[in-house]
Amino acid sequence: MHKYNLLLLAFLVSGLLFGAAGPVFAQDVTPQIIVLTADGPITPPMSQYLSRGIKIAERQGAEALIFQLNTPGGSLDTMLEMEETILGANIPVIVYVAPSGAMAASAGTIITLAGHAAAMAPNTIIGAASPVGSQGENLETTEEAKVKNAMSNVAETLTERRGETAKALAVDTIMNAVAATSNEALQAGLIDFVSTDLNHLRSQLDGMLVNVNGQSVTLHTANAIFVPVDISLIEQVLLIVTDPNIVFLLITIGVQAIIIEISSPGGWVAGFIGVVCLGLATFGLGILPVNWFGLLFIVTSFVLFILDIKAPTHGGLTAAGIGSLIVGALVLFNTPATPSFQHVSVPLVVGVSIASGGIFFAIMMIALRAQRVPIHTGEESMEGRVGIARSVLNPKGSVQIGGELWTAQLEQAGEKLPAGTRVEVVRVNGIRLIVRKAE
Repeated sequence: MHKYNLLLLAFLVSGLLFGAAGPVFAQDVTPQIIVLTADGPITPPMSQYLSRGIKIAERQGAEALIFQLNTPGGSLDTMLEMEETILGANIPVIVYVAPSGAMAASAGTIITLAGHAAAMAPNTIIGAASPVGSQGENLETTEEAKVKNAMSNVAETLTERRGETAKALAVDTIMNAVAATSNEALQAGLIDFVSTDLNHLRSQLDGMLVNVNGQSVTLHTANAIFVPVDISLIEQVLLIVTDPNIVFLLITIGVQAIIIEISSPGGWVAGFIGVVCLGLATFGLGILPVNWFGLLFIVTSFVLFILDIKAPTHGGLTAAGIGSLIVGALVLFNTPATPSFQHVSVPLVVGVSIASGGIFFAIMMIALRAQRVPIHTGEESMEGRVGIARSVLNPKGSVQIGGELWTAQLEQAGEKLPAGTRVEVVRVNGIRLIVRKAE
């Protein structure tokens, strides 16, 4: 019996060992397609988002990455950075201009052409890729020619595999700011597909041969699942603070908070809010195409607000400050060289400027009212107050003013007042009150 127990034990141990050596569950080999969604101007946060998404796709061994794009354009430097990121990826990157009504304008054109495959949704456009400077400004004639030639060379390189018609259209979008619809781009060979949605695009990509870093890769996407990678919180914040409307609000709030902190030192909340707002605004100003001369008008406006509080002019300086703030914001963001999609909202500027002026005007009125209120501390605060005689005033005695008992003396010599009589303080003489009978 003991021998059978040993054999059974040996059998169980062997089973456990062989079971441990083999897989317990089959691994999920379903291919994945990482999906990024970029909507807005081409800015450094969007470039960071693309780079992070590609790293995630490479790490997870994804079949491909779809970069869904809708952009009015952006800076040349960021565009080139994103182009290099796509071309350097170790997985296929498909740029998909979507949804319907979207565009891949200006810098978005080069980014679309950089994809290992390109697609557009119906009723979308691509093109109008004439270059501007890193700050959005129009380029001088000589510099413009150099940049256009350089971008044309990039476009020609990216469309080398697409044929002469596609190459000519790509160059035309740069040299002559031509824009093409999705159907026109497809007919010219500038893109590979017109896709109604991601599911349609997935079926179109299946079996397609693409070149990734010099190697031919066949896409197997028929059964692939979409894995969306959302933009991170930090990237969202950075995108928000590159909105000119948000930057203007941050500047306004930040300066007001700093002024409040300086005028009422001892706290920290207003100062902290001011520093954070101005720090975020500085980041945005470093990316947005702005005319720095506008900051002079904005600073002047707040100086005028403060002067109106310190030396009241019945609102005259406040009105001038509102005008200066409006002019400063428009000069800062809305110069002719700035792309229209990066202009600040005029109604927002006017509304916020009037509100800021109103806040400072209210502070000024409170300060004026405080200056006119009689002093309520010290000897001056006792004059005119009414109390009750607690002893006979003949002519001296004691009176109660509020909750305090004072030594008092009648103003008129020879006068006498009985206890309980209401008296009024005329003045203070040292520690003695000079009183008279109250009216």
